Order: sequence, then C-alpha cells, then structure tokens
Amino acid sequence: MKLYKIEENDANQRLDKFLKKLFPRATRGLLFKFNRKDKIKVKFDWSEWKFKKRDNEYKLQVWDEIKIHLSDKDFDELTKKEEEIKTNISWEKFDKKDIVFEDSDLFVINKNAWINVHPGDHKTKESNVIALVQDYLWDKLNSLTFKPSLIHRIDRDTSWILLIWKKKDILMKLVNDFKDHKKVKKTYYAIVLWKLPKKKGTITKKLLRIENAKNENKVQISEKWLNAVSHYKLLKEHILQTKEWVLILSEVEIEIETGRMHQIRVHMASLGNPILWDKAYWNKKLNSFFERNFWLKRQALHAWKIDFFHYGRERLLNLEARIKKDLVDFINKIKK
Repeated sequence: MKLYKIEENDANQRLDKFLKKLFPRATRGLLFKFNRKDKIKVKFDWSEWKFKKRDNEYKLQVWDEIKIHLSDKDFDELTKKEEEIKTNISWEKFDKKDIVFEDSDLFVINKNAWINVHPGDHKTKESNVIALVQDYLWDKLNSLTFKPSLIHRIDRDTSWILLIWKKKDILMKLVNDFKDHKKVKKTYYAIVLWKLPKKKGTITKKLLRIENAKNENKVQISEKWLNAVSHYKLLKEHILQTKEWVLILSEVEIEIETGRMHQIRVHMASLGNPILWDKAYWNKKLNSFFERNFWLKRQALHAWKIDFFHYGRERLLNLEARIKKDLVDFINKIKK
C-alpha cells in the first residue's frame, strides 16, 4: 500500500488521468478495474477521517490523499517508464551561468545552439533541455505527475532565452498570453549579410508554410496567406575585406509581433539581408567560407530578450539572455 498527498501541481485533474500519469504502463481498463475492486480510495472530506472510493471522474483537490492498495511488484512494474530520464541520457554538464532567472514558479535558461529541446527517439543518447532541466530541478519538484514544461517551441540550431514553468496553473495562463502575441514582447539579435535598406523598419510580408516541402523552402513569401510583422533596427555595421570578397555585415535587433515559423529568417532574407549561416535562405558557398575562416557553425540568430506578465509575482518581467560566446567571438574576429 502507498499513500499520496495531492499538491498544487497535481490538483484540478480527474482521478483517472492522475492515475494514468502515475502509472504510465497501466491501461485505462486496468486502472478502472483497480478502482472498481476498491484498490484506490481517496480522503477528500477532512471532517471525516475515512478513505472512500471515488468515481474516475472525481476532480482532485489540494490536500486530498490517495491510498492505493497494490503489491510492491505491481507498483514497480506499472511506474516503470519507457525512457528513464536519469539513466538513458548521456549527460553534459548543465552550466549554471546559463540560468537567466529562477523563482518558485519559473526557471529561465539561455539555451545553447545545437541542443534539442525535447527528447527525440527513445534510443538516442543525445542530451535535451527538458531532461537536463528536470535533472537539475529533481529535488525541487513537488508534484507526482506534473514536470517543468515549456510554453514555446524553438529551433535546435538557435540559441534562445527559454521559459520553463514549475507550476501548472501559471503555465496554463501563460500559454494563452503566448498565443496572443500582444501580451508578450520578443526581441532577437541577429547578424545579417549586407547593408540594411534603412537603419530601422518594419516588414509586413505574409508567409506561407509548405508542408512536406522537398525541393523548395518550407516557408515562403505569399500575399495570400498568414500575416507576419517584424520590426528591425541596426545596431552596428562591419566591413569585412578578404581575398575573395568585400562584405558588409550588420548586427540587428529584431522584434516580432507574430510568431510564424522561420519568420525572422524569411523576412530578413526578403530584404536582401539573410541571416549568416542560414542553411535554407542564403548562400551556401558563404556558409562554407565563414565556417572555414571564422568557425561560425550555426545560424547567427539569438532569442535575446522577452517581456511578459509573471502571474506568480503579479507584475511585468523583463528578462535578457546574454549573447552567446560563439557569436561574440565571431564579431571580435571580423573586427580585426
């Protein structure tokens, strides 16, 4: 027999859904059978001290207690997961310098380029952000079924300020805010090729996403599709003279009002200012040149700043993730 106390992150969900998360290898039919045979009882009325059977649809409340009458063997078998976070991942050290902000509700990191956000194939040994974060927060979690979760998805080959929420109720509120882009301000840093048409401007070209694209770019300009708005501002301009070319490189700040796939990459390329090392939307020959001579091995795009309402603190929060060392080193090299 085991006893579980319902905390804030586990409350407000149906009993059967809680049990399915607690016992990932159990079928729904088996869980219903356990409940039908009185193996699962809940203490929900603190005026009484008895555990009683509850319907599968019962919505759990904070401080409810659940008593489950199963053998240790059944517990071990039903709680075993297909992917054990702490043993199946080939770990790389989580650098605490990449922690931008942390409180009891929120964990914010400065994600490196070329690291997956979510686990891939369960056979892979490659690290991913979710597993690294859950390992770091392992002893701080107070939930049986809720794990730290992301609100936004990001490109693998981009460095990024990444928000990870520790509490389910706040996560659900922020999900809606991120869908409504007027409530969240996102600012990016990029290094682009050539001189900008103006020191600052706004791009409003609509974007078309092509599913299962093979011999064409996945996102294209299309005046008949989705609205997309990007504001850009020149930060610095550099002239790079080599034996092969004379190049102008521009450091740019970009704020987006919409969150379309590849929006910044396509919008900047449409101006004639593609992001350096972008594999899809600019010159592959120059990719090779910058990798060979300046060790730039990923697109020069970084999610830099984010402003949003923190419901736990009940105030606006403005966060900034330092520009990654590889991009800083690249700028220093081209200055010489």
